[in-house]
Amino acid sequence: MIEKGKGPLGKKGEQVAAEFLEAHGHTILQRNWRSGHLEIDLISEDDFGLHFVEVKSRTAPIEAAPEENVNPRKQGKITSAALRYLNSIGGGDKEVFFDIIAVVFNGDKTTVKYFPQAWIPLYT
Repeated sequence: MIEKGKGPLGKKGEQVAAEFLEAHGHTILQRNWRSGHLEIDLISEDDFGLHFVEVKSRTAPIEAAPEENVNPRKQGKITSAALRYLNSIGGGDKEVFFDIIAVVFNGDKTTVKYFPQAWIPLYT
């Protein structure tokens, strides 16, 4: 059975992802930032810029890699949310990145895969 969503598994996955990012030099600025119906799981900052991070958590066995669920439609929603966030803080001159972290729980083993710059949005 595949578990997903913002229940206990999703929250646990976001915690693991936040700890992973912090261990790799990021400062977590926001968790579950919302604007209307749009949400960003994690917003972090490192020496290179701001990272808008989508976290996908699953319990093994899995049918497909969690990161495959961040389709173009989902990317568009995250991009829109990021624009709202940037507008709410007055923009800035930092580089912006869109990342994915996939967390798979398999008994007492947890696998974390980080996809920095998973997509680059096109603004038209």
